[in-house]
Amino acid sequence: MLDLGCGAGTDSLVAWLMVGREGSVTGIDMTPEMLAKAGAGAAALGAANVEFVEGEAEWLPFEDASFDVVISNGVIDLIPDKDAVFGEIHRVLVPGARLQIADVTIQRPVSDEGRRNIDLWTG
Repeated sequence: MLDLGCGAGTDSLVAWLMVGREGSVTGIDMTPEMLAKAGAGAAALGAANVEFVEGEAEWLPFEDASFDVVISNGVIDLIPDKDAVFGEIHRVLVPGARLQIADVTIQRPVSDEGRRNIDLWTG
């Protein structure tokens, strides 16, 4: 499992609880400070099958078809080149894999009317 934009590693560690000892979780983030926090959290929990890698979502440092699940929580919206991000996600996922994102991704500005309509922003 790949956690895209893992930050301090919270979602990676939740994923670790779900995959158990047989699975593995890789978190990727572009900031060394967040990776240090994530690594410390994993070490404190004894999560040996969790690793954290420095990198950017637009250029994932992994081979093609490396992951069967990619998760992301609130990171994709922060990246200007969304086409590159989704292209990289597609590249690293094995055929038939899953993608689980919690994010808002838009290509055009939202109108004032759209901003006032809470039903457009909540699920």
